[in-house]
Parts: sequence; C-alpha cells; structure tokens
Amino acid sequence: MNIFVLLKRTFDTEENIVIANDTIDDSNAEFIINPYDEYAVEEAVSLRDEHGGEVTVVTADDEEAEKQLRTALAMGADRAVLIETDDLDEIDSSSIAFLLASYLKDQDYDLIIGGNISVDNGSGQVGPSIAEHLGIPQVTTITKITVEDGKATLVRDVEGDEETIEASLPLLVTAQQGLNEPRYPSLPGIMKAKKKPIETLDLDDLSIDEDDAEAKTEVTDISLPPPKSTGIILEGDAKDVVAQLISNLKEKENIL
Repeated sequence: MNIFVLLKRTFDTEENIVIANDTIDDSNAEFIINPYDEYAVEEAVSLRDEHGGEVTVVTADDEEAEKQLRTALAMGADRAVLIETDDLDEIDSSSIAFLLASYLKDQDYDLIIGGNISVDNGSGQVGPSIAEHLGIPQVTTITKITVEDGKATLVRDVEGDEETIEASLPLLVTAQQGLNEPRYPSLPGIMKAKKKPIETLDLDDLSIDEDDAEAKTEVTDISLPPPKSTGIILEGDAKDVVAQLISNLKEKENIL
C-alpha cells in the first residue's frame, strides 16, 4: 500500500498563547506534530507493516517543519515531503488543502490519512477539502480501519456513538482520538530518520500560481478568551435553587 499522511506543525499543547499587535507571537513557542496527526502516522505505519508498501508524510509549511517531519520519520514513516509556503503572504486551511492536493494529484496513493482536526485552528477542513480536490471518497473521525481486497472497513465516531462504513480505495480518512496509541520514536528510529529523505518543493515545482494558493479568508481580530469567573453555589431546596438560578440568569447574565 502507498500511504500518504497529512502532517501539521502546531503549538505544543502546554504552551501559553501570547498575542501582540493583533497577531499570535510564536517566537519563543515550542512546536510539535499536531496530536491528531500522530494517530495518522501510527496507523499508516501499522497498515504498511501489515500490507507492505511505503508511508510518506507531507506538510505545507516553512522550513521549520523539518523537525516534525523528522519525528514522523523516526516513528517509522519512509519518506517526507515539505511544500514550502514562504512565497505566500497569507495562508489558511483552503491554501493548505490546495497545496497538498496539487502535490497528491500526481502521486500513486491507495490511502491518505490526516488528523481529524488541528489543535490550533480546529477547522477540520483540510482533509475533506483535499478529497474534494482529488475527487476521491472520504470518511472522517475514524476510530478503526481494516483494509482487504481494495476496500476499507471503517468505524467512525458520531457524537458518542459509532457507525461502520465500507469504502473502496483510493480513500482519504481523518483520524480521531482512540484510533490507536502513537508510539514514541525509539533511539534506532531517530538515528535512521537522520538518513531518510525529505523532499522540498516550492510553488514552481508544483506549477502553482501564487494567486490560486492565497488565503480565501481574512483574520479581522485575535483575542484570548476572557478569564473564568468564580462559580456560584446555590443553596436551599429544589424550589429555592431554581428561583436563584432564574434570578441570576436574568439579572447578572442577561440571558432570560
């Protein structure tokens, strides 16, 4: 199986977000593989080990993303591709989807796996948008996948329940928490990753016009959520508590 994994470089989930001049200041931030993409890497490596083939991780970012690509290679991926976005002034999820699809359309793939969402923007749009660009089936939020005879049987999360779907390959899926337990890169894996290839491409390599890949959305404001206020403990019997709750919703929260 030829499997491609969609990878994104995101803030470490332990980071405190700093906003300066209406932009996110990431100058001192630590970055990691988007946690949902780690599930995708793990599942791709497991499927390759079961069926044979090759796993390629691909991302659209600046050169700083090489570190995360090396981590994916250390987890067991065979090769990596970095599509540089330095020539673009502004990018959004539509830009990323367009860039990745422009690369993938010329590749021989059986399965494309991405994370369900990214922990920074959380749009969940890149994977499905790529499937639309490529004209292939898509199944999102999967928690299990088995492949046999050119078909995939998938279990996907649906608001606390699950459904089972059968789809033909080639196919794009997005990984939900619970799909697997991502492995930690071993020391031998880290050493091998240093010798594995990372192919770097730019817009010219993909015959892409800058205007076609520019962001379709505009960020008008960025702000941190308001600090959480202290809670209120309502005391008394059920009738008194209900009366206090309604009073608070009316007078303090202006909800009712």
